[in-house]
Amino acid sequence: MRPKKVILCVDDNEQALSVRKFMLETRGYRVLASLVPEEALELFRLGGIDLVLCDLNMPRMDGNELARRMKDISPQVPIMLMSGCVKAYERSTYADCFLPKGACSPLEVLDRVRLMLARKRGPKKSHFVPAGSLNSPDHRDQSARHEMPAYAS
Repeated sequence: MRPKKVILCVDDNEQALSVRKFMLETRGYRVLASLVPEEALELFRLGGIDLVLCDLNMPRMDGNELARRMKDISPQVPIMLMSGCVKAYERSTYADCFLPKGACSPLEVLDRVRLMLARKRGPKKSHFVPAGSLNSPDHRDQSARHEMPAYAS
């Protein structure tokens, strides 16, 4: 069984944070929730976070500044910003994705989470070759490069 992906959710609105946490946990994710950006940064520093889902507008430190600090620590972890006030985020951002809270459904949020986690994981390791292409000159050339070299005896 694969380990659960860990998502760090950050939002100063306790109700929104609770709903998001429940939604993600019921889909099999492990969720760490934080109402305070500084606490979220400390959790992030401990490592083991696969994705960050963060509110844009928060007191003391906005989501973009939190994303910048997190990217300084671990640039490969995807960060998604969300906002109920801002519908389109045009300012320079350190996040990998922006979602307007009211304009996308919970299923769209889950789809985006899945997509961002897949990007972090990278391409699958297996090499897929369509059945009809085994006889193509390109495939024969590729497979010839992977043959063992012949040694003189």
